[in-house]
Amino acid sequence: MSHSNIAIFVPHAGCPHCCSFCDQRTITGKTQAPHAADVKAACEQAWDEVSDRTDTEIAFFGGSFTAIPRDYMTELLEAAKPFVGGSGFRGIRISTRPDCIDREVLEILRSYGVTAIELGAQSMSDKVLKANERGHSAAAVYEASQLIREYGFELGLQIMTGLYASEIGDERLTCQAVLDIKPDTVRIYPVSVLDGTKLAELYRSGEYKLMDFDTVISICAKAAAEFHKAGIRILRIGLHASEEVGSKLVAGFYHPALGELVRSRAVRDLIVQNMPDGCETLEVHVGKSMVSAALGHKKCNKEYFGKRGVTLDIVQDSTLESRQLTIGGKVFDCF
Repeated sequence: MSHSNIAIFVPHAGCPHCCSFCDQRTITGKTQAPHAADVKAACEQAWDEVSDRTDTEIAFFGGSFTAIPRDYMTELLEAAKPFVGGSGFRGIRISTRPDCIDREVLEILRSYGVTAIELGAQSMSDKVLKANERGHSAAAVYEASQLIREYGFELGLQIMTGLYASEIGDERLTCQAVLDIKPDTVRIYPVSVLDGTKLAELYRSGEYKLMDFDTVISICAKAAAEFHKAGIRILRIGLHASEEVGSKLVAGFYHPALGELVRSRAVRDLIVQNMPDGCETLEVHVGKSMVSAALGHKKCNKEYFGKRGVTLDIVQDSTLESRQLTIGGKVFDCF
């Protein structure tokens, strides 16, 4: 089930480290830190515009929320709290660093109606975390996740694919660690190298060599398929398309249709794994939301199979659920 957000961005506020890849002002498109009046105004505007408040969260994104000065954090939460519960919004979502979670802050968050906490894990390889100056270990992610669950919050993890010093083995390690933790939600962000970051310096010097784009799409597709199979809800794949990111992009895996590319690859992988040997024509029935993904971005899946002598026919089937498809009569659920 998807939920909508009233997104309130807290750019760079509270971050105790400047990680190699980070330029939150560009990513969020915001430069001014919000205050109570801004939170109240955003909630009041959404109050009459949102059709289903119980399916909507107030979301503080963009910084390390639990690391900002405590009085500022409670100021923002105090402004949001009256709009939560009853006939109001379903809760408050925050994002933060795993090394900025402890019992004291979780008690505070719970008292103000916070319901979901997303951790910027980025990688579960200590080698990669150190190379990208994250300032915490993979163990911190496990420990924070356990505490968050203990206090009854919805747990989300955010991971980055293709970071500096990351190899295929590190990507597999991260995927498996997410499966072991089994958060409620996950966001997958293939790396975008932005001007003004340490990563941009490393890239320009030649020290940071990007993975092949196709390899990253494959890694993300395999991970997303595994997460979906494990019951982990995928909230997003790739950064939101924006002029700010586009204007500062130096290199990386930024694409306005990145999520579609990953989903298309996951469907292609599924077909390859389950298609009959030696077939020349393959008819795949799909639910209404799967037509584009099955065809592939710009019909890349049809082209892929065509080059291998297989005609791929995609048939929309009203008897299937929206995200289902059938291969050789067998039904599969897709993310």
